[in-house]
Amino acid sequence: MARQFLEMPNNNGYFGEYGGQIIPPELKTIMDDINDAYEKVSQTEEFQKELNELYTDYVGRPSPIYHARRLSDKLGGARIFLKREDLNHTGAHKINHCLGEALLARHMGKTKVLAETGAGQHGVALATACALLGIDCEIHMGEIDIEKEHPNVTKMKILGCKLVPVSRGTRTLKDAVDSAFEEYLKDPVNFFYAIGSVVGPHPFPKMVRDFQKIVGYEAREQFLAKENALPDVVMACVGGGSNAIGIFTAFLEDEDVRLIGVEPAGKGLDTPDHAATLTLGTKGALHGFECYNLQDKDGTPLPVHSIASGLDYPGVGPQHCYLKDIERVSYQTIDDQECLDAFMTLSRMEGIIPALESAHAVAYAMKLAQTMSPQETILINLSGRGDKDADFVADRLSL
Repeated sequence: MARQFLEMPNNNGYFGEYGGQIIPPELKTIMDDINDAYEKVSQTEEFQKELNELYTDYVGRPSPIYHARRLSDKLGGARIFLKREDLNHTGAHKINHCLGEALLARHMGKTKVLAETGAGQHGVALATACALLGIDCEIHMGEIDIEKEHPNVTKMKILGCKLVPVSRGTRTLKDAVDSAFEEYLKDPVNFFYAIGSVVGPHPFPKMVRDFQKIVGYEAREQFLAKENALPDVVMACVGGGSNAIGIFTAFLEDEDVRLIGVEPAGKGLDTPDHAATLTLGTKGALHGFECYNLQDKDGTPLPVHSIASGLDYPGVGPQHCYLKDIERVSYQTIDDQECLDAFMTLSRMEGIIPALESAHAVAYAMKLAQTMSPQETILINLSGRGDKDADFVADRLSL
């Protein structure tokens, strides 16, 4: 099993039958140029040294692992640990790949970096990286998400990026992707599209995974040092899937470690208002790659919903699709109310306010822990902090 994970994707960007480059020939040339540059530059000592120094001195890596003792005691089952990506500079795991992508864009001589954002964490992280490296940055964001995630909108403006509100369609993440990609196509030679998750055409699912896998390798070493054993369960929320693949990668070969991805059930799987792509989706093409996605009979992406703006995407990373098919990862769901309950519980039991995205994983861990023994352990990738969500939650719960 080890080799099949190490060798993926193949040269055409496929994880099994998912991924690839479902794009026009002229854009394929650009994507292949990015792949060639990435394979060449990322292996150099200079690139690795600069990125690792930024991870240490700028981001604050390694992020710690924290034993949530009060929460674990309250639940009375497995001990719950948190990989504290919320403590990174900019407040989430997104900075890990944004620095890598911005460094690559600078090396390639690109004049502007473009991206979409949902919850705003990718936007803030990319604007931060571009400010640091002196590259122009343009972020496309749906109008609904702009209203929901106002603190991150303010940060992006302070950091100097151009923020483009997207008013089309559902005015959320999928439409922001469409808008940003259209701008990118105006000048793909000089622009760099820094995709915010393990989605999109090859090589982006591979690149973002590679930049995010530091989370899992740190966590594996830290957990062994702390517990003298690996966790019984490793868990993360899944929208596009970058934080999940980041922590899962280091444990894929450990067959005794259960891996669980948690998708948004939104207002319920029996309603149209969810984003449970791996649970209810079917295979199709979306944004330049093959994946499970939520689509109508004609292959048009359906509107999706999650209380967490970073999870309301109708597709998912191709490696997650493959891991589902071979049953290496189990994908479960949590609805909006369960997410809110977990958000408040972690905040008041541990003094840690999680992002609504991360709270999906916390919610499922709270349910699972009660079915396990106190000798067993769950490690959650707490992918982001909830500063951006605090006002929204306060209004929602009339706090």
